Amino acid sequence: MKKTIKIILISLLSLIILAGVLIYLTLGDLVSGALSVKKIDDRFYYMEFRGDDGFDDFIASGGAKDANQLVEKITNFLSKGHYKPNAQTDPMKFGCAAFTVKNNVGEVLMGRNFDYNSSNTIVLHAVPKRGYEYISTFNLEFFGFGDDYMPEDFVSKYKALSVLFVALDGVNEKGFAIADLLAGDGEETHQNTPLPDLTTTAAIAYLLKNAATVNEAINLLNNIDMHSDIGLAHHYAMSDTTGQSVVIEYVDNKMKVTPTPAVTNHYLCPKKLNVGLLETDHRYDQLCDRYEAAHGIMDDNQLFESIKSVAQYPTTQYTMVINLTKKSVTYYSQRKFDEGHKFELQIN
Repeated sequence: MKKTIKIILISLLSLIILAGVLIYLTLGDLVSGALSVKKIDDRFYYMEFRGDDGFDDFIASGGAKDANQLVEKITNFLSKGHYKPNAQTDPMKFGCAAFTVKNNVGEVLMGRNFDYNSSNTIVLHAVPKRGYEYISTFNLEFFGFGDDYMPEDFVSKYKALSVLFVALDGVNEKGFAIADLLAGDGEETHQNTPLPDLTTTAAIAYLLKNAATVNEAINLLNNIDMHSDIGLAHHYAMSDTTGQSVVIEYVDNKMKVTPTPAVTNHYLCPKKLNVGLLETDHRYDQLCDRYEAAHGIMDDNQLFESIKSVAQYPTTQYTMVINLTKKSVTYYSQRKFDEGHKFELQIN
């Protein structure tokens, strides 16, 4: 009898170990990513991920035309098909500013403010199985996980892996940087061809993984169908280590590229120039004036002071100072400009 019980217990233990091994083989990278989440500041978190992020399969499946489709595919990836969500997302609004210069040794610097009424921010450092290493940022509130959501227990941390598919801004190992900003009106972009579909924020994650330069990013955007997130117009501020700096906008579902060192929340392309510009909003002019006065050459502190000067109280949730040449990012959360959190790409 004792021998029988012992055999049964050993068999059960073997099954448990086998199940654990199978789960780890299936979800190991994701579990490790979830366990890496740590709190850096109030409502400000950091995550590291290495492995298969599922993005190639996402593109191969046709991508997603809207946030609800995106949530469905993210959930399918994170659950490996064992959970089907009933996803609904709510429209939101945000602002922002971006500014690119060179310093006196030729390094390219980019500053960025993310403006929104609140933010539960997460910084992702990703080394995907295929694609470029990158650092990106996202507001976890946009996922609609609930008003009390914080990535502090394992289940909540695992949900935070959704940021593998979306980003608001970031920089990759090649020194390509991008930021999403509202463009100034309600014109949505919905391109409709046989190409894969990406929403505004999903396209940023895609570009960070695959674009080494601004020109490569433009070529990649020409080979996907863009769909506006949150029911509003967006534009991208893009820069690379050559010093090329542009804004990407969409008018009548067609992409427009305009060289500029500064971007805020109105259109800059000739067809819709200044659409969305408020009489009381002088942020763009302030940045351009500083750029002209410095002849486009600033050190790290001058760039920091420039982007800080157009921060908005209380809506600037985080500020970034990116060195595209050195592939580093310093974050200032909740306008705490004396408390920087610096992250660097390892590129290995």
